Amino acid sequence: MSIFNYKQRNNIVLGAIVILGCFLVYALSGLFSSILGAIVLFTVFRTPYIYLTEKKNWSRALVAIMVILTSLIVIIIPLMSLCIMAVSKISSINRNSFDLQQWLDKIDEYAGYHFGQPHFAETTMQKLGSLVTEIFPSILGSAASVLVTLLVMYFLLYFMLVQRREFEASLLKYAPFREQHALKFAAALRNATYSNVFGQGIIALVQGFLLANGFLIFGLPDPVFWGVIGAFISFLPVVGAPTLSIPAAIILFVQGHPVKGVLILVYGLLFIGNVDSFLRMMINKRIANTHPLITIIGVLIGIPLFGITGLVFGPLLLSYFLLLLEIYETNRMAADRLERIRSGPDG
Repeated sequence: MSIFNYKQRNNIVLGAIVILGCFLVYALSGLFSSILGAIVLFTVFRTPYIYLTEKKNWSRALVAIMVILTSLIVIIIPLMSLCIMAVSKISSINRNSFDLQQWLDKIDEYAGYHFGQPHFAETTMQKLGSLVTEIFPSILGSAASVLVTLLVMYFLLYFMLVQRREFEASLLKYAPFREQHALKFAAALRNATYSNVFGQGIIALVQGFLLANGFLIFGLPDPVFWGVIGAFISFLPVVGAPTLSIPAAIILFVQGHPVKGVLILVYGLLFIGNVDSFLRMMINKRIANTHPLITIIGVLIGIPLFGITGLVFGPLLLSYFLLLLEIYETNRMAADRLERIRSGPDG
């Protein structure tokens, strides 16, 4: 006869589950990017997958492979190519490239005379170098690590798609809240994912293109490179690509082109800035309203954890966390109402 009663045994099992769960989370922490990436891609491609497999009766395995190839061609390969291009370009820049030393000297002289900051350009370049190594660690790291991350991500994605019904049923079964709240959370999660992936992706592409076009028009070097950099920093709604027009204007001023300097400043801050505000308003109206503060804090959280992918994963994680808080608060309020009803008017 056991010395433990039913409740004690259940508590012991629960404790073992928590301990093993923490151990598994720690063991899988290196693959967290793969898991989160698979969830994001599953959310993005879930609707077309259902349409092709259930409406058109296509093979589930075939459609899953098509989804994997599509995401590789449309998302992963272009993103990695842009990252590699940006890192290669930054690492190849030296103080003799594009008269960079002359520009830095002029900027330092101008900043020292007018603002009392004689080492402004040198300090800024050092900070930019530190920022780049922090943003692009996965690209600067070993290719084998990136390959393993992608393989695990697509392995998970394949089975999440092929066994979609079982996967979603398991999520509903083990979700720590009611089915109606679980479905509400799933819809909100989908909207948050669309907003951060599609919305921010569209904004990044448009801002990068407009910035590169402006640099080309006003005769600044490497417009494509700076367009790529502008696309990456456009994930920060307060900073964004328009702020790159400020150092561009300073460079034109110190080179003796004040009119061009004013024009690139107007083009960047007013034109690109207003286009950015319009796009964000339209995307938030049609998809989901992701607050700029969530994006900024999410990026600051995500970059140290995930590198360049933290630009997307960070805001997503923060959005998911806030959604869980909302569900928890809804459940708590429902429980309080139920308790008041059971206690009766005398309670």
